[in-house]
Formats: sequence, structure tokens, C-alpha cells
Amino acid sequence: MATRVHVGMETEMNENGETEMVKSNWKSRYREFSGKMKRFPNWLWRTIWKVGREDPRRMIHAVKVGLSLTLVSLLYLMEPLFKGIGTNAIWAVMTVVVVLEFTAGATLCKGLNRGLGTLLAGSLAFLIEFIATKSGKVFRAVFIGSAVFLIGAAATYMRFFPYIKKNYDYGVVIFLLTFNLITVSSYRVENVLKIAHDRFYTIAIGCALCLFMSLMVFPIWSGEDLHNSTVGKLEGLAKSIEACVNEYFNGSEMKENRENLSEDPIYKGYKAVLDSKSTDETLALYASWEPRHSRHCYRFPWQQYVKVGVVLRQFGYTVVALHGCLQTEIQAPRSVRALFKDPCIRLAREVTIALMELANSIRNRRHCSPGILSDHLHEALQDLNTAIKSQPRLFLGSNNNQATNMLALAAAHAARQNKQEKDGSHGVSLSSVKTDSSALMEWKTKREAKENERKVLRPQLSKIAITSLEFSEALPFASFASLLVEIVARLDNVIEEVEELGRIACYKEYDPEDDEIVVKCERPPVDVTNQLPAHASD
Repeated sequence: MATRVHVGMETEMNENGETEMVKSNWKSRYREFSGKMKRFPNWLWRTIWKVGREDPRRMIHAVKVGLSLTLVSLLYLMEPLFKGIGTNAIWAVMTVVVVLEFTAGATLCKGLNRGLGTLLAGSLAFLIEFIATKSGKVFRAVFIGSAVFLIGAAATYMRFFPYIKKNYDYGVVIFLLTFNLITVSSYRVENVLKIAHDRFYTIAIGCALCLFMSLMVFPIWSGEDLHNSTVGKLEGLAKSIEACVNEYFNGSEMKENRENLSEDPIYKGYKAVLDSKSTDETLALYASWEPRHSRHCYRFPWQQYVKVGVVLRQFGYTVVALHGCLQTEIQAPRSVRALFKDPCIRLAREVTIALMELANSIRNRRHCSPGILSDHLHEALQDLNTAIKSQPRLFLGSNNNQATNMLALAAAHAARQNKQEKDGSHGVSLSSVKTDSSALMEWKTKREAKENERKVLRPQLSKIAITSLEFSEALPFASFASLLVEIVARLDNVIEEVEELGRIACYKEYDPEDDEIVVKCERPPVDVTNQLPAHASD
């Protein structure tokens, strides 16, 4: 009886405890929700401020869209305009929402595509309607259905053509929509000509308003965005290379200050370059639609900017590999890095100066400086080569036979262990047949012990094979140095494409006095007699 009472009391206490737990969970959730609601206005304001601060033109575009929608709404709000156009004024509102884009080139592309698609679709629909009205009602329905099928299939197939898909895909979609609406509606509606007429005029009004707002009111040009993004990519690569080399030689304290990859200045520098393919192609397409709006747009080859972007991405891949040397498992000791610190930093500084000069030449629309590949860059390469040759023991090893013997010893040791394991396993398995279950348990225990020994043995053998190589300490630095030299080699390709851009675009000649941008990287005075540490000549 006592046990039953105890169980009942325990059950009652559990129910009360669960109820209290549910209430506490609801209270904690309510406090959490109320805290989020209190923080929401502050978070919303910070987000609005951040988006507008990143690009103030976004606020200008938002105001332009709001003003355009207000003006086109007058077709509904003002009685005289509404009587002249009627309910078809909604097409003007839809046109403004769809066509008005961030840049003038994008608005021109979509607006002209929409107008051209509507005009062609209306003309073809009237031709189909004219032929269909000359026949009976049944034949008219069959003819309209056949025309819709053929025109729809042909237009959809044309969208797969690369040139059509790239330049006129939106126009083909509008053509299909308008053609089907007019052609199918003409079978039931008597005065379809007036409907098409009103729709064409309302779309024309919407497109004209969008073009006016894009071209005349604080225009935002796709060509300028492409131009500025190319400058930004060159500067980002320059900063990435400089930061990468400095971090490689100046210790891990810089790495400890960053909590995640998004705060890494090296990653920020080349990320925009690697992700720029689709953006460059889109901006170049929209820039080809834009009219000449200033003296800078005369014979501007926007496709050449795309080629420069391709070369910069290939250059950026090497920077990514250079950044990867900072995150490898096997690192060169600081004593080895110190031997080659000065020539590597000087070489990276010269590459950074060259990239900044290319960025300045594009920004100012002038040709590159004749001394962009100065003697300082070749001197830094020669100094790095001399420093590497001065340390043959690090890269070649003082006793190659010793390394080979150690590798052979490790391989023989592994083979001997495998042979013993096979022989032992067979012997135990044969003897276990003649014994009882205790022998079987003993065999399993030995088997597990050998498996554990094998797991421990393999990483030990790998460590023996690695540490036995005397030149393994210099291998990570050799990879870093080879990538740094590869960056210098690929720099020539970037310079060639930028010079080609300046030649086609008719950039002005280089004049140091007219250059408004000053390269921030200054070359320090170089002492040729003290380029290497004192112990580097050993």
C-alpha cells in the first residue's frame, strides 16, 4: 500500500514538474521574442543605413522608381486621361515596374525589347486576323490555333539561339505574350484593334517615362560601373598580394585578430575578382545599349573590359594558391622564412605597385607608365634567385643517400609488419580450430591489438618518411616562392590586356603631372650590399 501511495505521489509530482517546465519554456520564448521585437527597429535602421552607405545611388534609384510610378498613376487618377485611355492604363504601370532598372543600359535593353516585341507581335497578329476573317468560323478557329502553335514553337526555339538569348530574350517573351493575347482574343472580341491600339500606346508611355528617368534624371551608366569595377579588381588583387606576403613573413598575430574568413583582407581582395564573370558580361551587354553620354565613351570597347576581367581571374587563381600556402598543414620554420624575407617582400611590393599603376591608368583613362615594369622588379627577382642559390643544403640536402636509406628502412619496416601480421593471423586461425571458445576469445583479442597497432604504425611511418628528408623544411617555402614568381610571370598578361584596352579606347598619353591618383606603395631605398641576411651566404 505504501508503495502505491509513493508511486501516485511521484506521478503527481512529475505532472506538476512537467507543467512548470512548459510554463518556464513559454516564458523564456516570450522574453526572447519580446527582446527581438525591441531590437528590430535598431536592426532595421542599421540595415537601411548600411545598404545606402555602400552605394548612395540605390537611394536615388528608389526615388526615381517611386516618382515614375506616381507619374504613371496619373493616367488613372486624372479624369481626362482615364477617359482617353481607360482601364488599359494598367499596362503603363506594369511597364514601369518591369522596365525601369538600376542602370540606363539595362532600362534601354528591356524597354526597347518590350516595345519592339509588342510592335512585331501586334503587326503579325493583325495579319493573322486579316487572313482568318476571310474564311468561315470553323476554319478561322483552326487557322488561329495552328498559327498560335507554329508562332509559339518557332519563337520559343529561337530563344535557344545564343545571340537571341543574350540580347533579345526578353523581347521574344513579350512578343509571345502579346501575340497570343491579341490573336486568341480576336476570336471572341469584335473590336480587338482598339484593344491592341490602346495597349501599344500605354506601353509606349511607360517605356518613354522609364527612358526619360534613366537617361535624364541622375543617370547611372553600366559602362561606368564596368569601368570602376575593373579598377577595383586591380586594387583588390594588389592589396591581397601585399597582405598575403606580409602575413607569411610577419607571424601569426595578424591571423589571430580575424575570427572568420569574411574578415580576411586577403580573401576580400580576390573574392570580387573570382565572382565577377557574370557581372562583367552583364554590364558589358547593357553598356553596349547605352548612347555616348560623355567624351569618355567615344570608341569604348566594352568587350575588351571583359577580356581584362578574364585575365584578372586567371591572375587571381594564383593569388588564391598563394593564400593557400598560409593555411597548409606543413609550414616552413621561421628561421627558413627569415632567410628569404627581404627579397620576397620587395618582389611583392613591386607587383603591388605595378597593379596599382594599372588601376590608376584605367581610372584616369590614360596609358600606363613606361616604367611600370621597372628595374626594381627584375632586381627583386634576381635577389630572390640569389638567396635561394645561396642555400643549396635547404633545397637539395647534404646527404641524399641518408634520406633514401631512411625511406627504404621505413618501407621495409612496413613490409615486415604486414608479413608478420599475415603469418600470425593464419597461425592463430589454424590453432583456433582445435581449441575451445576461450581460444577464440584470445584470438579476437590479439586481432584487435594488431589492428590498433597498425593504426598507430601508419601515421608513425608517414612521420618517419617526412622528417627523414632534410630538405622538407624548405619545401613549403619553395611552393610559396614558385607561386610568387608565377604571379610576376602572369603580370605580363595583365599589362598586355590593359595596354590593348588603352589603345582601342584611345586613352590619352601618360603625363605624370596630370595623374591625379598617387600610388600609396612607396619604394624604400634599397641597399644592394645588404639585401640578404649575414647568415644567408653560408
